[in-house]
Amino acid sequence: MAAKSGTGAVARFVDVHVVQSVPFANLNRDDNNSVKTVSYGGAERTRVSSQSWKRAARTYFQERMGEAALRTRRIGERVARLLEEERDWPATLAARAGQHVAAGSSIKFEVDGDSAAVTTNAMVYVPGSAVAELADLAEEFRGVLEAAKDVRKPSDKSALPKDRIDAVLRSRNGVINLFGRMLAEVDDAGVDGAVQVAHALTTHGTDIELDYFSAVDDVTDFWGDTTGSAHMGHAEFSAGVFYRFATIDLKELADNLGGDLAAARELAAGFTEAFVLSLPQAKKTATAPHTIPDLVHIAVRSDRPLSFAAAFEKPVRPGREGGYSEPSRDALAKYATAANTLLGNRGVVAAGWAGTDEKNPKELGERAVSFPALIDTAIAAAYPQVGQ
Repeated sequence: MAAKSGTGAVARFVDVHVVQSVPFANLNRDDNNSVKTVSYGGAERTRVSSQSWKRAARTYFQERMGEAALRTRRIGERVARLLEEERDWPATLAARAGQHVAAGSSIKFEVDGDSAAVTTNAMVYVPGSAVAELADLAEEFRGVLEAAKDVRKPSDKSALPKDRIDAVLRSRNGVINLFGRMLAEVDDAGVDGAVQVAHALTTHGTDIELDYFSAVDDVTDFWGDTTGSAHMGHAEFSAGVFYRFATIDLKELADNLGGDLAAARELAAGFTEAFVLSLPQAKKTATAPHTIPDLVHIAVRSDRPLSFAAAFEKPVRPGREGGYSEPSRDALAKYATAANTLLGNRGVVAAGWAGTDEKNPKELGERAVSFPALIDTAIAAAYPQVGQ
């Protein structure tokens, strides 16, 4: 990765650009199970929402870092199950405790008439350890819960202290400091996300393909007493080369961590790897679309994030021998040169790339031999004051 020495510029953003070919797949479905699309540059493109890819990155990040967070409206049921299965509480008392946990915060709640489960109206987003902390609170107030009544309607009051439950819901870990949290119902629980993720879109126009399928009944097939399939239907898929973009606000991340730059560096490196290597999982058993990026370009900037999506506003045409990957990589390098020239080559603290291309697009900085090497050097440039 090429670092610009002597500029005195302070790293503020880490921009991650990815060009990735994905074969026949439907990574992110809409409410009709259709491929998500967007019209851009007069052509319909396949789109994967930022929410979908952000969740894939968060899941990868949590597994890689060994740090989990829980997003749910069923926090009370989760606590109840822990109390029953891990702490040997009677099922009825554990269920009541879960009801009072869900009903006890500043968030409004509702009661399921059939199961009597109590759910919060808004999803909470808490560290994985919060479930055990709320179970501890129930343990502390077990006698009160034994004497209390079940929660049957939204006007019922919880027997547990609201301030103690809100304090748990207000807690955060690295995942939440990185991805942020919207929880307006609980005072001071909101956290501004330090990462921004764009919707991924293909660099070229795509057509939606209908895949007709039928399923054979094994017993019918064995007996041979009738003909025809047991089930039939169709599903939508597409294929193409995606441009993906994400940026990390280093100042926001440091602020969320109270200035702990060592922790910020670890989280920034973890997110960058997760964004580069993660893939949404929709229809994975039917398509196994587990490709890796063709090109990853990372720029550490001091001024502002800079997306290169406009490089593909004119749909890329296939190369002479077919394929969109190579012309997409060329378009990215060409646009990067133009954009940095227009900006007066200011703002770039360091830049580099890694990928499958045999060419050497110097416009994207120095080539790294691997994605891990590229990420390591980029994060080192972003945090020169923090050793590994």
